[in-house]
Amino acid sequence: MSTATVPNANEEHDGGTSPAMHERVLEAVGSAIAAGTLPPGSRLTLEDLQQEYGVSRTVSRDTVKVLESMNLVYSRRRVGIVVQERRLWNVFDPKLVRWRLGSVRRDIQYSSLTELRIAVEPIAAAGAARRASAAERARLVFLASELRRLGEAGELEAFLAVDIEFHCLLLESCGNEMFTSLEGMVAEVLTSRTKQGLMPFKPRNEALQAHEDVAAAVSRGDAVMAETAVHHILNEVRNAMGLG
Repeated sequence: MSTATVPNANEEHDGGTSPAMHERVLEAVGSAIAAGTLPPGSRLTLEDLQQEYGVSRTVSRDTVKVLESMNLVYSRRRVGIVVQERRLWNVFDPKLVRWRLGSVRRDIQYSSLTELRIAVEPIAAAGAARRASAAERARLVFLASELRRLGEAGELEAFLAVDIEFHCLLLESCGNEMFTSLEGMVAEVLTSRTKQGLMPFKPRNEALQAHEDVAAAVSRGDAVMAETAVHHILNEVRNAMGLG
């Protein structure tokens, strides 16, 4: 497979069974599958993983279990571990979202996820305007003001944390548990955009204003305006990234 990295001294000392080893192997194999380096139909064995990464059979088995839970692979006796067709993947899993956004195919993934966000988040904002608690409405207003302060100061790391909370709170407070389940996906998209340098050093004033408009609309229970303002945010994202 040739996706391995050299274990560090601490990992070698524990015999290749530490949680760090498990995460390292999972990240390497998962990223290789997401990037297409291990395309659908590729076959592996536990022994392959042990030899490639210098880990125990337990770590190899646990790694495969996680990949199976994401529908990235399946295991068959006398066949081995086989990479699944992409149409079967659990594409909303935050780990898989992160791996795909870190691959050479990231533009396709950003486009797909932005289209999904455009379909979901405006409706979630409208739901939040109807159903959010008083505390949630107040929190959104506060977060929008923090986004303004941090954005104008160019504090991108702090801005990212608040932006994630803002968008996740919209999903949490909308009253639709299916929308709420997308929080991890949204967090990974926002994180990847920042880590990959796809965010401006200082967010545009239009984007900051749109977040304030969303919060104000939710606060006063204006579902139509909340939905419209989130559309504005996401259309700005799509245009800024050249997603068409």
